[in-house]
Amino acid sequence: MTLRALSTAATGMKAQSINVDVIANNLANVNTSGYKKQKANFEDLLYQQIRAVGTTTPTNTKIPTGLQVGMGTQLVSVQRYFEEQGAMDQTGRKLDVAILGDGFFQVVLDAQGNKGYTRAGAFTRDQDGRLLDPHGHPLDPEILVDTTVSVDKIQIAEDGRVLFQPNGQTDFQEAGQISLARFANAEGLQAIGENLFKASQASGDPIVDFPGSQGLGHLAAGNLEDSNVDLVKELTDMIKAQRAYEINSESIKTADQMLQTATNLRR
Repeated sequence: MTLRALSTAATGMKAQSINVDVIANNLANVNTSGYKKQKANFEDLLYQQIRAVGTTTPTNTKIPTGLQVGMGTQLVSVQRYFEEQGAMDQTGRKLDVAILGDGFFQVVLDAQGNKGYTRAGAFTRDQDGRLLDPHGHPLDPEILVDTTVSVDKIQIAEDGRVLFQPNGQTDFQEAGQISLARFANAEGLQAIGENLFKASQASGDPIVDFPGSQGLGHLAAGNLEDSNVDLVKELTDMIKAQRAYEINSESIKTADQMLQTATNLRR
């Protein structure tokens, strides 16, 4: 005697285990600037067809419903919610920048010119005046601000222009303009850690322009974008996943008891 419930419930436990992993990652990043929450999506597996729909009966009628037994579930994707804007965290820091709307900052990852994309805009200046992300990756295109100019005399406009006020002058000069990139399918980006993503065949090539153009968002200087994780919802989803895991484990216990009962009949 075999019971489908054993393998079916096992797929359910595996699915909920992955679901908890995804939720735990969301909770771990609830305070990560620019983080976009993820959601695990599942699909049902193939069905064992015991009787096909529309089978002809001895009385020459058609059976209106078939007899199919499901075999469980499996993970189909982990979706990232880029379209949901995170709240603005007003830091007041001159080189902190948030994106209001669609788009990613572009940074150069290595000497080969490979690019990374991020929503986290906590930038700093190096000894040469280049604007860098927290891991030392320079903005692309490169922006240099005179190192003799103090940070409090730097401004970043909503259209990406980086302005600075030279010492002893009242007028501002432009050091460059921050450009943004957006993708036809942002969910196809490959996460590589450090708040960074890389383009892939699924995401398509980046569409690059200045903030406010071609559907790109505007910049908000002195702010950082908070994670878009809803803490209450994630905790609720965690409880649901835990309960589902427990119920599937009970299914295995029940199937085991049924097998044990059938085995004892032979005695």
